[in-house]
Amino acid sequence: MKGIKENLLKVNRRILNLSVLLVFFFGALSQAHAQQTIFNVPTTDVLDRGKVYAEVDISFKPTDSDAVRKFSSFVPRVVVGAGGNVEVGLNITGNIQPGADSTTLSPTIKWRPYQGKGNGVAIVVGDNVFIPVRNRAYHAGNYFYVEVSKTFKGGTRLTAGGYDFTRSVVASANRAGGQFGFEQPLNKKVTLAADWFTGRHSAGYLTPGVVFKVGPRVTGYAGYSIGNQNAAHGNHFFLFEVGYNFD
Repeated sequence: MKGIKENLLKVNRRILNLSVLLVFFFGALSQAHAQQTIFNVPTTDVLDRGKVYAEVDISFKPTDSDAVRKFSSFVPRVVVGAGGNVEVGLNITGNIQPGADSTTLSPTIKWRPYQGKGNGVAIVVGDNVFIPVRNRAYHAGNYFYVEVSKTFKGGTRLTAGGYDFTRSVVASANRAGGQFGFEQPLNKKVTLAADWFTGRHSAGYLTPGVVFKVGPRVTGYAGYSIGNQNAAHGNHFFLFEVGYNFD
């Protein structure tokens, strides 16, 4: 009996671990409630207290080019509403093939100090910490940003702000610049969207695309990221996001 119980405990533990992994990797986003980013640039949305949102970002380049060789990358993330217009989360970056992964844990926090009543204006302040845990090229880094958005009648939302990446996160030196976003609903299920990080570094891309609601909680994002430098030499790739809001 003792052996049977131990085996059952092992099986249950494996099922639980698998369930957690499935939720974490294949959860996603919902434009109707809140999401951490448009594609890459954070939105001014913040989850309500107790709400949980998960997402997986999949980017890939199917062919080699002078600037960027073919690759695939997977970035899972989870976000939780902490209350008081604050949300916290965790991203796992650096999961890139082919080659050795440079897995990095990135705890995040976003605070919305202002949400206008009727004027469509919102302001957020956020911070992402980067902690490499595998094949480390640096010990720790940081991404800090402040941005404001304006939502117009009809649903159009424009976002603009500034960022600062510490050394080694996106380049060999500190990088600062602007981050911008655009969202235009076409109907209840389809939204045109784009975001852009200025600068010549590993985050410096313009990503236009489309958001489409698959169900009441499931949403898909499809975009194409175009580099601020060497775009003519192949610095561009596909980006897909899919997910689920736990309401």
